[in-house]
Amino acid sequence: MTTQTQIIDSRFLRKYVKRFLPNSQAVALAIILIVSFVLIYSLSDLLMPVFISIVLAYLLEGLVAKAESIKMPRLPAVCLVFSVFIACFIFLLFYLIPIASQQAIELVQHLPEIIHSAENEIMRLPEMYPQLISEIKVRQMLYAVEKDLLTYVQNTLSRSAASVMGLVSVMIYLFLVPMMVFFFLKDKQILVSWFLQFMPKDRHLTVRVWEEVDVQIGNYIRGKFAEVFILWAVSYVTYAAMGLNYAMLLAVLMGLQVIIPYVGATLVTFPVLGVAYFQWGLGGDEFMYIVIAYSIIQMLDGVVLVPVLFSEAVNLHAISIIVAILFFGGLWGFWGVFLAIPLATVVKAVLTAWPRIGDENPNTSY
Repeated sequence: MTTQTQIIDSRFLRKYVKRFLPNSQAVALAIILIVSFVLIYSLSDLLMPVFISIVLAYLLEGLVAKAESIKMPRLPAVCLVFSVFIACFIFLLFYLIPIASQQAIELVQHLPEIIHSAENEIMRLPEMYPQLISEIKVRQMLYAVEKDLLTYVQNTLSRSAASVMGLVSVMIYLFLVPMMVFFFLKDKQILVSWFLQFMPKDRHLTVRVWEEVDVQIGNYIRGKFAEVFILWAVSYVTYAAMGLNYAMLLAVLMGLQVIIPYVGATLVTFPVLGVAYFQWGLGGDEFMYIVIAYSIIQMLDGVVLVPVLFSEAVNLHAISIIVAILFFGGLWGFWGVFLAIPLATVVKAVLTAWPRIGDENPNTSY
């Protein structure tokens, strides 16, 4: 009896394994995915500069390939692209970040005035709509908001004080990351050949999946950087020309909001319209001009930039995007959010290319 039960269990286990691993190529792909995930997840804190460098090198590789397509040798192409990268890095580090940081400090310093003005406006609600809300409820709500805001500011200051010790690490990253990006680009063939010797020989399915997602991920990352830059530039020129306070800070937020699909556009609306409201009030024409300009920028992003920059990207359902953002963002923070859609694209490509039961000649189909 026990023997028969063991035989039935063994057959069931073999069927179950065969359902998910129908051939050796699927086994190789599964091993590669599992090992890659475990290594990245377990070593993300230690090797984050390496992972960042790989992402940046992958981003720049498309530009190097375009330079090589016009008969430019590999090394001069790498040097040219890397020089442009360093120029953008210096601009970001010594111009954009200091201005945005200074405006953020100024905004924090003016927060008490903004909060006091907001309280005065909110306290008018019981007079205007006494049947909907009472003064006691409004005061309770304001007290809760002030308490939470105070706690948040204190926690932020505590983290800022604790992060002073990490300043040395940041400086090391600023030196190591560009250096590693250069060598990843320069010695790409050597590094790829060294890496492939540790891969399973029967990896045709893995190559098929990689070829399917390579173009899509590259287009997505490069398109996302281009979208961030264009939105930042257009927003800054618009807000500065209209005299909006904290134009650089708000423009940076406008650029970064595209990193989080759907949610980012909603979140950035509050600081932009909030600053315009406290600067001019609802009665001024300037506030309406800001609302119109903000709406036009968001519309152009959705109607023009996204179709042009991401025309070759795989369409994912909104639920898939939200789940990917929550999952990968919870694992790897900012970079998980930024790479959520490419990683979701990888998952979709794996599921699409995965061999099904009943496929003819599964070991030779790929």
